[in-house]
Amino acid sequence: MADYVGPTAEQLQDLLLENSGFADFLLGLTTISASLLGARDPMLCAITVERDTSPATVASSSDKARRLDEKQYALDDGPCLTALRNQRTVLIEDLRMDRGWRDYAERVAGEGVRSVLAVPIESEGASRAALNCYALTLGVFDKPTVAAVEAHAASISKTLRLALRLHGSNVPDHLTSVLQSRAVVDAAVSLIMVQNHCSRQQAMDLLHVAALNNSRRIRDIATEILQGSASVRPPSPKQPTILDNHES
Repeated sequence: MADYVGPTAEQLQDLLLENSGFADFLLGLTTISASLLGARDPMLCAITVERDTSPATVASSSDKARRLDEKQYALDDGPCLTALRNQRTVLIEDLRMDRGWRDYAERVAGEGVRSVLAVPIESEGASRAALNCYALTLGVFDKPTVAAVEAHAASISKTLRLALRLHGSNVPDHLTSVLQSRAVVDAAVSLIMVQNHCSRQQAMDLLHVAALNNSRRIRDIATEILQGSASVRPPSPKQPTILDNHES
């Protein structure tokens, strides 16, 4: 399976600044994570949700990804709509040569997209969802990458269901605080993974040990990591986990 590569510090900071809600933040985080998931070149990614027969892009890694989604809505047909409505993975290895998607190919001809991968996301009730990935070059969606995107879609299904439940509803202040705290910690863990080239569990362990060694709350250290004022490094032999504090 392709290796997971998390979002950059700049992307995480932008998400925290631009999105005040837990749902918006986590949707943005998971979409950007998917756009960097194991491909030789970054993918353009978006999440489509269809409720009451009306599809909408709820998160996207770029404006182009959103446009590529919306071209399908205008046709009421396309790989992402097929993936979510039929609950199956759709792979178009070469959009220009695939006869089955000629109308959609003509609509997006000016966008430079060559390959499309759409993977259903498990949802609940009347909602249906899909993770849509677009590549500007051929050969991006090999078998390991398809498997990695499918695994990623499965992993974010709980987050998406929670976000859909919270969307448009009144959430108690104490619950909102707890959810936002979890989002900050999750984002910091992703950044530690990038900085130290380690697994998610290893990153979480580093964060916990750093908090214990410094008698600090995990959320406080996670916030400093996202702000760029601190970083966590794995221990050297006979040395504890290191929390580096940087000058602002």
